[in-house]
Amino acid sequence: MDLTGPDLPRLRRLLGGPGTARLLARLRRRMEDGTPLTGTLTLSRVGEGERAAVESLLGRRPGTGTSLSVPLDTLDTVLRSSAASPDGLAAAVILLTGPVRSRREADDERERAWAAALAPLEQVCETNGALARWCARVRSDGRIRRLTADNDDAARLVRTVARAVAALPAEGVALSEFAARTLGDAHALDDDRPATGLVLGAARALTDQPEGGGAAWRRRVWAAVGVLKDELSSTVLALNLPGDPATATGRALAALGEAGQPAVLTLRQLAGEPAHTRWSGTTVSVCENPAVVAAAADRLGERCAPLVCLQGQPSAAALALLRQAVGGGARLRVHGDFDWGGVRIATGLARHVAWQPWRFGAADYRAAVSGRGRPLTGTPAPTGWDPGLAGLMEQHGRRVEEETVVGELLADLARD
Repeated sequence: MDLTGPDLPRLRRLLGGPGTARLLARLRRRMEDGTPLTGTLTLSRVGEGERAAVESLLGRRPGTGTSLSVPLDTLDTVLRSSAASPDGLAAAVILLTGPVRSRREADDERERAWAAALAPLEQVCETNGALARWCARVRSDGRIRRLTADNDDAARLVRTVARAVAALPAEGVALSEFAARTLGDAHALDDDRPATGLVLGAARALTDQPEGGGAAWRRRVWAAVGVLKDELSSTVLALNLPGDPATATGRALAALGEAGQPAVLTLRQLAGEPAHTRWSGTTVSVCENPAVVAAAADRLGERCAPLVCLQGQPSAAALALLRQAVGGGARLRVHGDFDWGGVRIATGLARHVAWQPWRFGAADYRAAVSGRGRPLTGTPAPTGWDPGLAGLMEQHGRRVEEETVVGELLADLARD
């Protein structure tokens, strides 16, 4: 027998039998935890066969009781002196149960694999502050781990998300086409796919969209980055916009303007053939309520200056139109209801386009309120364009709707 190496048959007889199985398992667990095999290991609820096997290994007389203390230094000495494991107890555990990795090493390896899995997304996001902050939240909140079975699955998901995020913003492309072109699968960003929520989160970070849910919210977030989930149901109401005769939409706008009739534009039209190229030097007035557009069409017709109606919270189509206007050199002026809902609509719009107030300041409210209007309800909100407005509204406690000042608005809109 080679006395320089382990004697595996003897080692199996001493430590590898059924009576020492629990002891061996506890020793391995200690090694995985990074705990040295020194001191005493206590086994509880010991049966007669287990006690006999362990005490035979240690060279003791059988004892009594329900627990058994095993001095590990003594066990190490026994294995070395018997030549069963010349390298000691730790080497014996490895010989009998296979290589042992400490839990810390395993955790470190998982973290390295996790970092490698996230690297493609972090690289895409690192040059944009809003995206970088979003990516840091994704890394810390564990959502990718909840969506995936293991690191390989996570890496595949992250690569998908990274490719989609790298292609944003798009230029007015249908969602299925964007997914097919970017990811090779037209359905890769359907609502039930795991990548979709993550890509929507990145789109929301890119465009400072509020949190939300539901089909309308998803449609709005996609549209904010130029991806059209439903380009026909999102519309915007307008009157007398300048139209480009080179496009069908532009010609339709021109014809409607000549007749003094409002136009309803879809997101598809705005994204597919931007029709509004004659914006330089133009003032576009923006109202909140369709009643203002109806009154302008009735009383001013073709003499009305360009007017856009938000109809409450701006739709994806409204945002697309107003971005086109500002990008083309137009100046926006905004009016809304003097209530907290109107204030929040105007504040939200400012996150997307620059605008100036149109009869929408503290002085205008003071002149308009004069005892009329229904009680002002809801949670107050700041009025960043005129900080004194919010305080004055709280002081009077009355709301003033656009319809009550429509005469003043039409006077501003009338063109000679």
